[in-house]
Amino acid sequence: MKPIYTKKHNNHNDLFALSYDQTADSKLAAGYRLRWTEEGLLGEREAETAGEKMGRNISLPKVNWLLVIIAASFLLLLGRAAWLQLYRGPYYQELAQYNRIRQQRIMADRGVIYDSERHILVDNIPVFYLQVIPADLMAREPKGMSNLAIIKAIGDILGEGAATDLDYLLMQYRQNTLAAYQPQTVADKIGYPQAMKLMLATKDMPGVTVGLSSQRQYRLPSLSSSHILGYTGIITPEEYERYQPAYALTDYVGKTGLEKIWEKQLRGRYGEKYIEVDALGKEKRVINELKKEDGYNLLLAINSALQSKLEQELSAQLTAVGASKAAAVALNPANGEIMALVSLPSFNSNDFAAKISPEIYQQLISNPNQPLFNRAVSGEFPTGSTFKPVVAAAALQENVVTANTLINSAGGLQIKDWFFPDWKAGGHGLTDIRKALAWSVNTYFYYLGGGYNDFTGLGVRRITDYAHLFGLGQPLGIDLPGEAAGFLPSKEWKESVKKEIWYIGDTYHLAIGQGDITATPLQVAAYTAVFANGGILYQPHLVKELLNSQDETAQIIEPKILRHDFIEEENVKLVRQGMRDCVTYGSCLSLDSLPVTSAGKTGSAQWSSDLSEKTHSWFTGFAPFENPEIVITVIVEEGGEATEAAVPVAKRVLEWYFGTRSH
Repeated sequence: MKPIYTKKHNNHNDLFALSYDQTADSKLAAGYRLRWTEEGLLGEREAETAGEKMGRNISLPKVNWLLVIIAASFLLLLGRAAWLQLYRGPYYQELAQYNRIRQQRIMADRGVIYDSERHILVDNIPVFYLQVIPADLMAREPKGMSNLAIIKAIGDILGEGAATDLDYLLMQYRQNTLAAYQPQTVADKIGYPQAMKLMLATKDMPGVTVGLSSQRQYRLPSLSSSHILGYTGIITPEEYERYQPAYALTDYVGKTGLEKIWEKQLRGRYGEKYIEVDALGKEKRVINELKKEDGYNLLLAINSALQSKLEQELSAQLTAVGASKAAAVALNPANGEIMALVSLPSFNSNDFAAKISPEIYQQLISNPNQPLFNRAVSGEFPTGSTFKPVVAAAALQENVVTANTLINSAGGLQIKDWFFPDWKAGGHGLTDIRKALAWSVNTYFYYLGGGYNDFTGLGVRRITDYAHLFGLGQPLGIDLPGEAAGFLPSKEWKESVKKEIWYIGDTYHLAIGQGDITATPLQVAAYTAVFANGGILYQPHLVKELLNSQDETAQIIEPKILRHDFIEEENVKLVRQGMRDCVTYGSCLSLDSLPVTSAGKTGSAQWSSDLSEKTHSWFTGFAPFENPEIVITVIVEEGGEATEAAVPVAKRVLEWYFGTRSH
């Protein structure tokens, strides 16, 4: 082994002298053995050539690893800085900006709704709300008042519910994010006395604001108007996803009725302003402002007096016959405008506008008569004999019969073991199409629909094809949500769903409006208007005009023709005359005493396999006969015979409309 320099004391008097001592294979204790730095780094030869040196030896691989770690750390820090600067820079810049400059929305006034006479049905009343910006409240605790004290102070004024909501809100937005700088509504629809107390209590609370908003007020001419007008409510997360970015999570939107369908027009366009805030998050000055645009006002075709009268008479008739559910529609046959639309039972839109109580809401949803359900547009019912004018028009158009075709009604038809009866024992004798409509002769329509012996009828396909032309089996497009399509059965449907073949009896039932066919009262009124106006199917609609905030006409809603010229004029006239005969000598005879001429069709529709259940009572008609101004359709669920329930309602309303009311 090569000699290694070691430090060694000798016995000379010079204690600081070094001597060279060659030792062979000499070793020091491991803990004290020192090697030259040069030997570790440069090797033995170079280490020997130098003078006296002292130090530790370090391996080159370790140094390399150290350099790699240092470089990696540096790159990591550099990357993190770049990520923060380039990718997250705008976020933190915006976060910092929110500490000084805030963006606030300026609420537009929601549009007013008028009836046809410009009487206000819906307007806005001022209400107060409490809003909190969580980031301000958590970052700047006011002197001498903790967040817990703030929560308690607000709870003392608004109640425990508001305190709980605020506590949850602060926990939810504990992190300092952009969302924490967005205003959150803690309570709304606050009364004036409470609002004044809140203003005093919160003036030094950071991020807490008492603001002025509006609440919808429904001036209902009748409760059934609620089904038309609808109501507004706080936006749901699902609605927010659909409506954003124009909406905030604190906004109110239309939930049902016209409020929902015409939401965009009623809402208008919100403005916005940029403000500079102080240390408490309170406004100091306005930096920039974009003006709001108030929503459009709606002018409806609804006649409030007619709406009230129709509801009044329908309610009275429900009591008279011991029923609980009914619906009625009145429309203008010349353009499809809805003049009145009633569904009973109903509800009060103001209950929802004022934040409905759990007790009232529970009563509504647990009521078996479903007061929230708009049966006039969403209810699907077997049409009964009110469907016969459609079958008659189809048979005339397809040359199955003519005005002179006579069929003997002997009380019904026998098909093997099955008997299909007329409603009159012994039948009506020789019957043409006008008499068949006037007296609702089932036998005649059995022939028209399914044929008999050598007489070929329309068959199911042609019946449903024409029913579709008259607007059945599809929504008509009224400006209300939840419109039902009704149902038109087919051979294929029955084989697929019921696993049964289609029998001739199914066609017979379809031809008289029984079996699986269903329609809404609105659809029955719409196809009745086709006979009233000479052959045009209009889209029913409630809104006539959009008005600006100064009540000037901004847009006229033009009538929309869905279909025309699908039934020849002579055939329409023949069916009209049959409906007129219903009034002059048939099942609608009680209407002959009206102050104007009229036409109509009755119907009693079985809806249950239990024949002891009372039928639905139908009437649909129009007046005056020569130049119709109004179509009226009435259904009383489980009301019994048409002449006992539906017809009296129509008669009293038409007497009032053309007689006692002032024009």
